[in-house]
Amino acid sequence: MAGLLAPAVTEFAIEVTRGLTKPGQKLLSPRYFYDDLGSALFEAITFLPEYGLTRADERLLKAYSGAIAERAGKVRIIAELGSGSGRKTGSLLAAIEDRDTATYYPIDVSPSALSACAKQLQELVRVQPVCSDWMDGLASITRTREPGQRMLLLFLGSSIGNIERTKVARFLSQLRRQLVPGDYFLLGADLVQDVDVMLAAYNDPTGVTAAFNLNLLGRINRELGGEFNLRLFQHEARWNPDTRAIEMHLVSSSKQDVYIGGLERAVHFEVGESIWTEASHKFLPDELDRFASESGFTPVQRWVDAEWPFAEALWEVRDTAS
Repeated sequence: MAGLLAPAVTEFAIEVTRGLTKPGQKLLSPRYFYDDLGSALFEAITFLPEYGLTRADERLLKAYSGAIAERAGKVRIIAELGSGSGRKTGSLLAAIEDRDTATYYPIDVSPSALSACAKQLQELVRVQPVCSDWMDGLASITRTREPGQRMLLLFLGSSIGNIERTKVARFLSQLRRQLVPGDYFLLGADLVQDVDVMLAAYNDPTGVTAAFNLNLLGRINRELGGEFNLRLFQHEARWNPDTRAIEMHLVSSSKQDVYIGGLERAVHFEVGESIWTEASHKFLPDELDRFASESGFTPVQRWVDAEWPFAEALWEVRDTAS
């Protein structure tokens, strides 16, 4: 039944309309994966044997948290973009100097993930959850920041890979404008490796990644009155060598029209037509240094996991006036 949309779903409705009715390739933003169910499914993905990047991220943080914290010094603010449950962040928080006077700000769009994060990490440091998207959440923190308070900003798990490669430098420059010289930025990034191994990480045989992808259609059904039959769409992972990215698609197995009540419109699909839901870009190590230099940071150190090609890159905020 059509009706007024709640303010919280208005932006979602606009983007769904735009993405599913545009000429050519239909698409939906991966930012909408992470409702409560989607966040829980992604948490499950991180435990899959095929999805090695989260464990690589955790190994590096455990091994080098002391070195990262020593270099960052007496930070008073630790903010994390897309924190999720904060599972891998604990070892770093435990290493922070004078953490009794520091505050950790996990930024995430999922209230349930933030609740789990606060419960898990409040023994280590004061936790102040921020339910928001990345940029707005970071802006809210910087607005209340006191002069002289130094920040360590975390962007882990290769979430940077969800940003179109040609837009990464601009995104990082936007982050840089929220920071001040003397702040530090820790970036996690998945590196290019064997194509079959990368594809398996996004197409596990147990079907958890497929459920995570299909939940995006389920969310449209729940929040926008959609009538998607999820059984008529198949999860598909593809390697795009031109962009060095794993793409996730939802492929229609039949010719069909799907009505979305909250949008008061139907969306047509041909057999084999897909909705492109995510691009997970993979990086070259030297590429990370170039992004740092282009966006106002100075590379400090980079660590690469020995078991899975994944990098943690620590950057210092450069004084652009000097």
